[in-house]
Amino acid sequence: MPSTPTPARPEFGALALSPAQLANLQQLGYLTMTPIQAASLPLALLGKDLIAQASTGSGKTAAFGLALLARLNPRCFGVQALVLCPTRELADQVSEEIRRLARGTENVKLVTLCGGVPLRGQAQSLAHGAHIVVGTPGRVMDHLARQHLALDQLNTLVLDEADRMLDMGFFDDIATVARQCPKDRQTLLFSATYPEGIAKLGAQFMKNPQQITVQAQHAPDKIEQRWYEVKNSERLHAVSQLLNHFRPESSIAFCNTKQQCRDLVAVLQAQGFSALALFGELEQRERDQVLVQFANRSISVLVATDVAARGLDIADLAAVINVDVTPDPEVHIHRIGRTGRGDAEGLALNLASMDEMGSVGKIEVLQGRASEWFPLAELTATGAGPLVPPMATVQIIGGRKEKIRAGDVLGALTGEMGFAREQVGKINVNEYSTYVAVERGIAARVVARLNAGRVKGKSVKARLVGDGA
Repeated sequence: MPSTPTPARPEFGALALSPAQLANLQQLGYLTMTPIQAASLPLALLGKDLIAQASTGSGKTAAFGLALLARLNPRCFGVQALVLCPTRELADQVSEEIRRLARGTENVKLVTLCGGVPLRGQAQSLAHGAHIVVGTPGRVMDHLARQHLALDQLNTLVLDEADRMLDMGFFDDIATVARQCPKDRQTLLFSATYPEGIAKLGAQFMKNPQQITVQAQHAPDKIEQRWYEVKNSERLHAVSQLLNHFRPESSIAFCNTKQQCRDLVAVLQAQGFSALALFGELEQRERDQVLVQFANRSISVLVATDVAARGLDIADLAAVINVDVTPDPEVHIHRIGRTGRGDAEGLALNLASMDEMGSVGKIEVLQGRASEWFPLAELTATGAGPLVPPMATVQIIGGRKEKIRAGDVLGALTGEMGFAREQVGKINVNEYSTYVAVERGIAARVVARLNAGRVKGKSVKARLVGDGA
């Protein structure tokens, strides 16, 4: 019997976008639209208010980013678009993506407003004029209260990961900000799930919103799911068995509680794994360092709760390990959807005890198929030695405030300091620090040469972050 061909994905060229924007999208490699882009962009470009249900990594940032850029007048220096995000990490990611999309529009200025950074510098950036503001609700409210930020020229308000903002108790903050926006603005709300607070937001602050739902399912052949039955007493050790057997270069291990995260990291580190935890109580500086090291492949395993991991978009994730089964089947779909992105295939490894079988059943109903179970006894270490990440992270004291750019650091390392371009990985320039991923074997030499040399003509201080062995 002949197979049904997969329907072709619509192209961005079918949208009412400027030739310059279409050329920029082509340069960025955005040729065809993801399902959420195809469903939301035509309506958003018509100026409709939207409530769109879509998961992290589905392309939603480009969906609202292109819509707000289409309404922008670069010659007018008032704030015309405001994007509210639940966390600083997501705000930084959204800012970076919109800046890339804005290359097709001349002279667009974007300012990011988040906590953990002094207000004064942000106020100065706003005073010089901005077209787009991306920020967290609390910090945006601070600037509104101090009259650093005016929203009288706003034409687009975006609520990104609205369910997460509601989880964090931001309803009143969102309401306060929305009331200071012009009544005739467009409001675009994106959410992975649909708690009742979303309907309340829609009723109070949106004009006849169109509802769009893109099912967060994955093709069965894209993500291989394997289930293992465990006793609670053997669960943490089973994680190291999975890591030693499958040897994923990078994986996120999801736990349902902060305590489980702490316990698992202690077990993994004791066994020689490069693992760090991400949960709500971490200070912003620690959180930033953990995320940078994981994203640049300096640690192998990120152990996280769902709350902490929301908004993270880590490319090339080899595996997801569900240490605990989530009681919410939609959350399971979002967890495993972090692997198998783009053309890559993914691996989802799930541990379940007898008292979690009810939750497993809910997942099977949502996925429309039975789980495949495998015995723990089949997991054997390959004998290839400990799982070591390929990179190490070097921190340079100094960042955007010192006018350091990624190109300056790369130029210094590959110029007088004599390292090859291929030995240098991701470079993250933050407000006051710069993080550079380098091949693990040269990390100590990189630190020594940075401390003895110069970046952009100035002496710098550098140190190794984490183990760096």
